[in-house]
Amino acid sequence: QVQLVESGGGLVQTGDSLRLSCAASGRNLSDYAWGWFRQTPGKERECVAALSEGGVKRYYADAVKGRFAIFKDNVKNTVDLQMNSLKPEDTAVYYCATTQRGRDYYYLVPHTYDYWGQGTQVTVSS
Repeated sequence: QVQLVESGGGLVQTGDSLRLSCAASGRNLSDYAWGWFRQTPGKERECVAALSEGGVKRYYADAVKGRFAIFKDNVKNTVDLQMNSLKPEDTAVYYCATTQRGRDYYYLVPHTYDYWGQGTQVTVSS
C-alpha cells in the first residue's frame, strides 16, 4: 500500500515562494507518474503540474507556467512542487497523487491516479 503525505503549505503574501513536498511510503516510486492538484470550494480539482513515469515529461497549467516547478527526489522518495511568485488566486488545498501505468506519460485527470495525499492548505494574501 502506498501512502502519500504532503507538507509545506501555509500562509504567505503575494510574491512569496513555497515548496510543497509529497513524501511517499510503502514502495519505491521512482517509476511512477505524479501530479499536483489544487482545489477550492465549489470547484473541481485541477492539475497544476504533472510528471511522467520516466521523470522527464512535465506538464504545467497555463496559470502556473513559469512560476511552479515539479521535480522528483529519488533519494528522499519525495516529489516536490516549488511555487514562486505566488498570487492570491493560487490559494487552494493542494494534493499530490501518483499512479503507475507502464507508459511514459503524465496524467491530468484526477481519476487516473490511484493514490492521493491528504492535502495541504496554501493561502496567499494580497
